[in-house]
Amino acid sequence: MAAENILQPKSFPSFRHRSLRFRGTPTSVLIWSAFLLVITLCSLFADVIAPYNPNHQGNLLTERYQPPSAQHLFGTDKFSRDVFSRVLYGGRISLGIAFGVMVLSLTIGLIYGTIAGYWEGIIDSMMMRLLDFLMTFPAIFLIITIVAVFHPNHWYLVLILSLVSWMETARLVRAEVLSVKSRDFVLAARGLGLTHWQVIRRHIIPNCLTPVLVAAPFKIAEVILVESTLSFLGVGVQPPVPSWGNIIENGRQAMLHAWWIATFPGIFIALTVMSFNAVGERLKQLVAPEKPGLIRQV
Repeated sequence: MAAENILQPKSFPSFRHRSLRFRGTPTSVLIWSAFLLVITLCSLFADVIAPYNPNHQGNLLTERYQPPSAQHLFGTDKFSRDVFSRVLYGGRISLGIAFGVMVLSLTIGLIYGTIAGYWEGIIDSMMMRLLDFLMTFPAIFLIITIVAVFHPNHWYLVLILSLVSWMETARLVRAEVLSVKSRDFVLAARGLGLTHWQVIRRHIIPNCLTPVLVAAPFKIAEVILVESTLSFLGVGVQPPVPSWGNIIENGRQAMLHAWWIATFPGIFIALTVMSFNAVGERLKQLVAPEKPGLIRQV
């Protein structure tokens, strides 16, 4: 009985405890969460919600640069395309890339940090020196160089952005592994003859998920900003495929007489990033209240 008790992980608060704390979630966080749910659903079901095909061009003489109206909620651009439809479809691309990068980069960081933290000594030293070397490269310039040279499909941005954004997660996970591996239930598991893989799978990884869970919303917000920047610079999602970044770039030169083209996707980017930051901050309070400042905001 004593052995069973000592083998039980102690990191996560109980479900009842988390539920009680969730009930105290500020109204502002609930509003941000509702906005995320709405924008995600609208982007997923853009085929149903959008009134026009995002690449449909109307009459260039009479329908271009039309201001917001009942017919075109967000107006039209220089090719007479409906900006509202393009924003919805652009949200699908931008959010899809962001979620994909979040899953892949956090997975790479979790695996790398777990290996480095569990096997200390020369393995940990070599892996951390490699990590330090990789973190010396300015990520944005490395991304721009890769994309500009190879001109990949926009879904390849998921792989490219993931390969340059997992390092911080690896550091956080390594620090957590170093703490967890010295606890009684891990030492008892080793004493009972569990293999390294069994110890890692059953005890180390489940108790090191806190920084990964907390980092997820902030990582999505970060990727949205990076992808929008790349698309705005012309090295991200390429026209005619819409994304929030390249829609803003399309409206940049017409800001004085067609402000709506760049304004509405910019508002969506700002609100979405703020929403993910608010949700991430609340998640940090729920699962890691003892570690303030663990994850930086975007």
